[in-house]
Amino acid sequence: MQNRTNLSERLLDFATSSIKLTVKLKRTAVGRYMANQLMCAASSSGANYEEAYEAESKADFIHKVQLVLKELRESLYWLRLVERTSLISGDELKALEDEANELTKIVAKSVITSKGEGK
Repeated sequence: MQNRTNLSERLLDFATSSIKLTVKLKRTAVGRYMANQLMCAASSSGANYEEAYEAESKADFIHKVQLVLKELRESLYWLRLVERTSLISGDELKALEDEANELTKIVAKSVITSKGEGK
């Protein structure tokens, strides 16, 4: 239960930090678009993680955790695009990219473990 709580909090912190970052994007068409995409992906990862623990079956749990992984990878994509387009740079962006990578590894391991339990 403690690992679940820790990961849940990390995902919530990741979404919060991502949203705070999007506020710093310029209010151009590109900035708004990228902000919306990042906010949706980053916040969905945590929401899907919470939903996974109300799964109706093991298969449903695995499916929902795979959605978490998908949203984290998408978040990482948008963070990298923000960096490459020089819309924002610096330590805050690097820290978010690092956290997205770490969370992706944790969740990917969870998917592998969950799928392997039935063998």
